[in-house]
Amino acid sequence: MELADPLPADSVPGPTWPKEWSNVWLPLESWARFNGMSKPTQLSAGTAAVYQLQGTNGAVVIKIGSHSANVAGLEAGLGFAPRIIRGFPYIHSLDARKTLQVLLGSFLPLSSSNQGRTVVIDPGHGGRDSGTHSVVTREHEKQYTLDWARRLQRRLEGSGWKVVLTRTNDLDLPLAERIAIADRCNADLFVSLHLNSAISNRDQAGAETYCLTPTGMPSNILRSDEDNPREMHPNNQFDEQNVQLAARLQRCFIQATSAADRGVRRARFMAVLKGQHRPAVLIEGGYLSNPAEARKIADPEYRQAMAEGVARGLME
Repeated sequence: MELADPLPADSVPGPTWPKEWSNVWLPLESWARFNGMSKPTQLSAGTAAVYQLQGTNGAVVIKIGSHSANVAGLEAGLGFAPRIIRGFPYIHSLDARKTLQVLLGSFLPLSSSNQGRTVVIDPGHGGRDSGTHSVVTREHEKQYTLDWARRLQRRLEGSGWKVVLTRTNDLDLPLAERIAIADRCNADLFVSLHLNSAISNRDQAGAETYCLTPTGMPSNILRSDEDNPREMHPNNQFDEQNVQLAARLQRCFIQATSAADRGVRRARFMAVLKGQHRPAVLIEGGYLSNPAEARKIADPEYRQAMAEGVARGLME
């Protein structure tokens, strides 16, 4: 385990990431000083101690041993759980640089202008791939995601965006073709729309937004035992933009729908993201296995709110 040396007490916030802070464990206090934040305040003690730092864009709260942090009120997954080393809290430099550092500036605009920007909206599943289904209506995920995408398309086009849907009907569409569509139209952004299921726990509810795991970092969620941190994919060149986009969409989606916030997460198994040559995210807009949430999703007005939330995140 490599440790970074603490920054001197009289050091000032730095404009560029220190070269020596590469794949090492950082003292939380040094990272806070680097960002011009307050000295960490310990909110609770014990093996799962909680620390809070205050900055100009909000507070950062971390918990020892937890793979989740809270940044300005938004839950965000971490690849490495913070730990106590030599009696002090430490965070991993990859989490600091690729996630926390970016989310501290997540209120910055994605672009100076939305006019003429091209976004590919990908309604998840289609054709023989129905996705999951509602425990209330028995409607399939593929039907809801297409309706959600069409509503989002109308909302964005009314604000000057160019919108391309990967499918406009109940079509079998390979994941590779969804990536190719974004390449052919030289898209600026890619957003894949999905709905979730947890049959073993019907109480589980809420929305979460995924982006590709940076090279060197473990994923927050796995679909198999294979998660090779050494993998590098085309979309990894947009690690920082991915998490910034995911945070904006997650925050605005929650505000528009009042859904439970399950946070921004990282994963490698989502093939539709790995080959993207642009910032790309995948939104899981709710649980069709949860009866209360399934009833909401079945309501056209709620799906309009889902579309409005994503649109706000893209346009702000």
